[in-house]
Amino acid sequence: MTEEIEPTLKSAPSDRGTAGPFDDAEANPVRPYIDLGGIKVLPREGLNLRLEVEEQTKRIVAVGLDYVGSSLQVQPFAAPRSRGLWEETRVQLRDQIRTQGGRVEEREGPLGKELLAEVPATAAEGSGMRLARFVGVDGPRWFLRGVIGGEAASDPEAAAQVEELFRSLVVVRGGSPMPPRDLIPLKMPSTPGSA
Repeated sequence: MTEEIEPTLKSAPSDRGTAGPFDDAEANPVRPYIDLGGIKVLPREGLNLRLEVEEQTKRIVAVGLDYVGSSLQVQPFAAPRSRGLWEETRVQLRDQIRTQGGRVEEREGPLGKELLAEVPATAAEGSGMRLARFVGVDGPRWFLRGVIGGEAASDPEAAAQVEELFRSLVVVRGGSPMPPRDLIPLKMPSTPGSA
């Protein structure tokens, strides 16, 4: 007799289906999204988009969005249909941040449970600690993770604007089978006039 493992419930705002982040099937087809493969971004005034590329493989591993003095890094992952990944991902992130010498607390945010962390700054940022918010939403067969930095990590007005940006994203899971936790492939946006 095998022991049943309790499935982790999906963690998402109760209005996710109507307020986002959206599944491709829920997105408004007439909106002019920037297609990045696994994620579609709604363009807006003052939004700068960066694709983060893994040096060795040249694979795009994250989408960086700079907006209202803040940054939002997002990654879409494949997830099982029946359960979510945010619960266990939070535990892994919490352990990782503490191992790196950071401080972290779990709190209830507008998108559900989130982590507020002080993490060691990167070499480019200088010494000291920087504040970051880790958010996650489980959708149908996908999980979207976000890291919020800059003003939106502590300023409520900037935070509301970046949360709205996160909720406007569309995750394109695709129909092909993928193991849970695999990064949904991201791509360069096609430029107007190219095939």
